[in-house]
Amino acid sequence: MIARWFSGEERGLESAGLVGGLPPEPGSTQVLWVAATVVTLGLASAALIGWSTGIWEVSILFFALMLAAGGVAYAWASGHQERPAGVSRALVRAAIDNQPDAVAVTDRMGALVCANAAYGQMCGGYPSPFELAGVEPEARSPLERVAEQARRDGIALVSVTRVVEGRQSELDVTCRRADDPAGHLLWRVRPSERSLTLAGVVDVAAGHVGDWLSQADIGLIAADGDGRVLAVNAACGRISGHAAADLTGRDLTALFILTESSEVLLRAADGTSVPVRLAEIPLMGQGGGDPYGYVYLLLRETANTVAASGAVGDIVHGLLDSLPFGFATVDRDSRFRFINRAFTAAVGIKPEATPLYPVDLVHEEDASMLAEVVRSVSSGRLANRDVQVRLKGNRADPVRLSITHIGIGEAAAVIALRDDAEQRRLQQQITQATKMQAVGQLAGGIAHDFNNILTAIIGYCDLMLLRHAPGDADFGDLNQIRQNANRAANLVRQLLAFSRQQTLRPQVLQVSDVLAELSNLLKRLMGETITLNMIHGRNLGSVRADPGQLEQVIVNLAVNARDAMGGAGELTIRTYQVGPDDVKTLGYQIMPPADYVVIAVTDTGHGIPKEHLGKIFEPFFTTKEVGKGTGLGLSTVYGIVKQTGGFIFADSEVGRGTTFTIYLPVHVAVAEEQAAEEARARDAVVDTWGHGTVLLVEDEAMVRAVAKRALERKGYNVLTANNGEEALEVMEGLEAQVDLLITDVVMPSMDGPTLVHHARERYPDLKIIFISGYAEEQLRRSIDVPDVTFLPKPFSVQELAEAVREVIGRKPAHHESSNQLNG
Repeated sequence: MIARWFSGEERGLESAGLVGGLPPEPGSTQVLWVAATVVTLGLASAALIGWSTGIWEVSILFFALMLAAGGVAYAWASGHQERPAGVSRALVRAAIDNQPDAVAVTDRMGALVCANAAYGQMCGGYPSPFELAGVEPEARSPLERVAEQARRDGIALVSVTRVVEGRQSELDVTCRRADDPAGHLLWRVRPSERSLTLAGVVDVAAGHVGDWLSQADIGLIAADGDGRVLAVNAACGRISGHAAADLTGRDLTALFILTESSEVLLRAADGTSVPVRLAEIPLMGQGGGDPYGYVYLLLRETANTVAASGAVGDIVHGLLDSLPFGFATVDRDSRFRFINRAFTAAVGIKPEATPLYPVDLVHEEDASMLAEVVRSVSSGRLANRDVQVRLKGNRADPVRLSITHIGIGEAAAVIALRDDAEQRRLQQQITQATKMQAVGQLAGGIAHDFNNILTAIIGYCDLMLLRHAPGDADFGDLNQIRQNANRAANLVRQLLAFSRQQTLRPQVLQVSDVLAELSNLLKRLMGETITLNMIHGRNLGSVRADPGQLEQVIVNLAVNARDAMGGAGELTIRTYQVGPDDVKTLGYQIMPPADYVVIAVTDTGHGIPKEHLGKIFEPFFTTKEVGKGTGLGLSTVYGIVKQTGGFIFADSEVGRGTTFTIYLPVHVAVAEEQAAEEARARDAVVDTWGHGTVLLVEDEAMVRAVAKRALERKGYNVLTANNGEEALEVMEGLEAQVDLLITDVVMPSMDGPTLVHHARERYPDLKIIFISGYAEEQLRRSIDVPDVTFLPKPFSVQELAEAVREVIGRKPAHHESSNQLNG
């Protein structure tokens, strides 16, 4: 299974021993215990013989040896427990040691399960990814957060800084969730792009490019951010008189002397100082800050240097022109002397039409600032300066210019251009994700309180409607109150939908049937000027989804399409199915290969601009006019689709329309599930009257009161408690067991799951209904109680009565075989 993941397929994982210090294979512990038992029995027999013959010293000696042997055997075996059966150690090692990157597998809490040799070399042994060697303690929290994000979203990435033997480097850490019951995490650690760039520069200096420059007697030096020489070419050795290998590892300050006249001298091997010309190219990270490396071009200062400068300049310019980042030089008058291809491409100018001055490239508001910085650096008043400017044209994102003084010939300063658009985009995504998480937590808390209030309103309306016939004067008012309460409940569900915390009631259904029932509503929503086309594929598989939420998804997309078309156009909803091979060709890396039912919603509207396409699923983002859009529609759609286990993508072209494509996994029902569905259909409850003793535990007085009255009207004997401790006291005072325990999940002091654990210690077959205003899916991850039913708030009197009747009438289950919330 691990080997399949390393080849690109994410699959489940079984537990395996840790590579590098693996526990013994199964069987070795049993052998030790047998040997220890034999030795201990032998020593015990010898001790008894000595005791019986009166030789006390021998008896005491053998007793001491017996205790020592037993203690050693127990200590050794306790520290060498057999590892569980699973993937063999040889298979795990063969699979992951073949990977060039550092690879590790941990359990869901971060404890290391296995790792390859590259992980041991890169990470200083085999620590947990949370404790990578060289990573500062305060920087370990991003690794814990990335693990939490991977458990939630399937994959997450983070970069961390580490210091090993005084050298700073960056690691890119990727964490994936394995789709196995144990929830293992799959980690891949590799040097960051900037570290790889520095390694690439070393390869350039020591490789063919360095040899090519040596033929022109041009030295090439690669150094790290601290000025330590990493690699040089042969020309550096010839110029300095040192062997090239002897220069590696030395400090630049020990090699060069800067005189008061700004002349650069190289310390030669014979003790003399050689005049040289030195051009420095700093290597900067995307986020700015100090350089993490340097490239130096070294030219011997001789009488023929000026004469040969033309040929040498062509060579140097050819080298600089091939650099992957923007590079330019300016003279003391702040005029361009050289611009490489990457620079012209980044600023969007033609090589034959390059401007005279750097200020000609930037927005007029940044021109004066840039002109002053370039003058100061070119004249030597400033050694270097980083500035952020906006380029001319329609480009909104600024770029960063690193300006460094060099003073070599006509070149007075070097300008390195870095496009930080991708870095800013990632920072914005992180900020937006944090904001969405905070909004989601706020939504969950608000929904819980609202659901309690709505439960009471709906419950009391139901009780009052039982006393008023449809012809009564108050019946219409009560019914209107109940309808408005249900509307409020729908709003709460929408609030939870975009945070992916709403409770779904999934059913196995056919997408085509849902769309067919929805077609009349969609036609009314679209109006007469918009044509609605529905094209259904053949042999579509079933999906497991909440039909009401699925209808909401389609309606939201259709309404957005209507607004985008301005009242006239064509809306096409098409369904079809794709297989695993088709998924691989789609190019969506986050979507695992499987069978999916696809719903494609296409309109002929004005389309979505490219700069907005990545933001449309964010909450509160809208391109509509003020007062015509809340920005929650598409975020709600996204939340419902993701919680259902599906995926949604948007493709748009301005002026041509937009297509939203939803992928829902095909549901494969097992025989037990089909039998359960048929049994539920046969045993559907019609009469909600019943009998028995019910213990209701709820900290909200209004919810407790309405639920008690509703169940008493249905014939049940209802006992109430305000919290878990009070409920246990009530149960202690009863002579017989209650038939059903209804408890809120979240309560002060003792919560619902804790109460159920204590109650079932005394009554193992006690039937349980959990009620809560929080989402069921959220509670599934925190409740470890078998054989329980979940009833989400707000619920009506009828829904409560049906749930109680169904659970009391259910046969007791074997708690040991179930570990899921039912209902």
